[in-house]
Amino acid sequence: MRSLKDTVKQRLGQMSLRDKIGQMLLCGFHGTEPKDEVEKLLRGYPMGGVVYFARNVVSPEQVERLSSGLQDIAQASGNVPLWVAIDQEGGMVARITQGIALMPGQMAIAAAGSRQDAYEAARISGMELRSMGINMNFAPVLDVNNNANNPVIGVRSFGESPEAVAEFGAATIAGFQNAGIAATAKHFPGHGDTDTDSHLDLPVITHDRARVDQVELAPFRAAVAEGTDAMMSAHIYFPALEPERLPVTLSHAVLTGLLRKELGYEGMIVTDCMEMNAIAVHYGTVDAAVLAVEAGADMVLISHTAELQMQAFEALMGAVDSGRISERRINESVKRLLTYKAKRGLLEMESSAVPVRQSGNAAELHSDEEQRSVMERVLDMEPVPVTEHRSTSASASALFRRNDPMHHEVARRISEKSITLVRDTRDMLPLKKERTLVITVAAEVTSIADEQLDGVATLGAALSAQGLDVVDLMVAADEIAISSARLLQAAEAEDVKQIVVGTYNAGSPSGDPQCRLIGWVRQLGKPLAVVALRSPYDLQKLPDVQTYIAAYESRPLAMSSVAKAMMGHIPFEGKLPVSLEVV
Repeated sequence: MRSLKDTVKQRLGQMSLRDKIGQMLLCGFHGTEPKDEVEKLLRGYPMGGVVYFARNVVSPEQVERLSSGLQDIAQASGNVPLWVAIDQEGGMVARITQGIALMPGQMAIAAAGSRQDAYEAARISGMELRSMGINMNFAPVLDVNNNANNPVIGVRSFGESPEAVAEFGAATIAGFQNAGIAATAKHFPGHGDTDTDSHLDLPVITHDRARVDQVELAPFRAAVAEGTDAMMSAHIYFPALEPERLPVTLSHAVLTGLLRKELGYEGMIVTDCMEMNAIAVHYGTVDAAVLAVEAGADMVLISHTAELQMQAFEALMGAVDSGRISERRINESVKRLLTYKAKRGLLEMESSAVPVRQSGNAAELHSDEEQRSVMERVLDMEPVPVTEHRSTSASASALFRRNDPMHHEVARRISEKSITLVRDTRDMLPLKKERTLVITVAAEVTSIADEQLDGVATLGAALSAQGLDVVDLMVAADEIAISSARLLQAAEAEDVKQIVVGTYNAGSPSGDPQCRLIGWVRQLGKPLAVVALRSPYDLQKLPDVQTYIAAYESRPLAMSSVAKAMMGHIPFEGKLPVSLEVV
């Protein structure tokens, strides 16, 4: 039986330069079926993979059909089977939220306190992703969130402790990869201490090298030790790591010098999306694709625009044709990409009947074979079994459980353990079974990473389900001013004996209306509890609130968990993963 090492060597030797360049591009698309734009792209260009967003999702069953159809197109075109990637972090950043067991997000998992829970949540999520034909997840987030004003990471992080982030992150990587999913540690070398969203502009982190080593790099060292399949670069400029004003994604000093040589990482390096403003505005998406490969990236992610994806492909072809990038450099990345596709069983999906094109450049592909590298040791592993994608085979969902009651039970248990009582100086909890006004500030998209949120769940409905007499109101954050009369009238009602307000990023620069609302309500003198339905840092803007709870997210499961705790039906067990400096 042919070894995986031989499979990679043979497949690489059969590839043309065009085939190899295609493997280095990972593309997003619009639509929910394998046709139109994405079909044209995959038939015209031998792309290495695709990435799903909420715009590609209707249901798990539809995603499974989409994945199968896209793999069929790749196979029919004579291309290598695709990476099918997604950002399924859990909690507030998840592209698939219905028909699955959606796990709590990373800060909630850290608040619950169990590394085993982190592993199990990732393993279950991985199995469910596999059931839909997804084989790569852009998670976990290994950023150490020690900046209360960070607009894009926040509860996506395991917290402010480098050691805790490293431990929870390594457990999460193990969980995903033991389920057969390629995990992606992000955003190297750390996006936690910024107050700028790289979707919008180029952040700068000015800490010296000693501090970066101690804090930002600690979780990524753990990820290297754990053997994460992929590492995603951050669009951030670190002057201590790069002498020129270049973001990490375009920095040879960081990607090759630091990550490859100093940290010894031999897995896949994938860029964050090259259409984000930190790259597109300052360097141009297409030009930056070439710069990223020169810096050491293996895969360039372009998430939205087909024209830019095709232009980046042609730009990389042109860079090799002109001698700017050597084919040896391309071969280094493609060998690595094929190695990890082999590890995840993707090369076994290829049909021997599909013709492949000869490149004629095989002689220089394996000049380093005498070295026993991590990548080569990967090839000695048995591949993780993969689901056949052809319609004649069993469906993925038949082989990998999805939406299983036991999966939901794990999610529920972790969520309930995460709910954190920060303060209750008025002894308001458990809530008395009296008429209670509950105002829920609706979740909103605060970063492109959120993409879309389910905004129908209310804390009032969750408390009502636990037996409380509730006046249930929901208000959008930007409508608080025009709704203030209605909200205050409800709060002043004689039969309302206590008030609960669920905030959503009230501590952010746009959170002042929420803080003013709580100030008005406090003046009524009625017992008041505030529940942070995303950022626990809200308390820093609400120092006078006497009863304060951190729920870390506003998904329906978190609403139910916090309601149970407030009614005394379960204990408050969560511990804050970040420090709150109340002023």
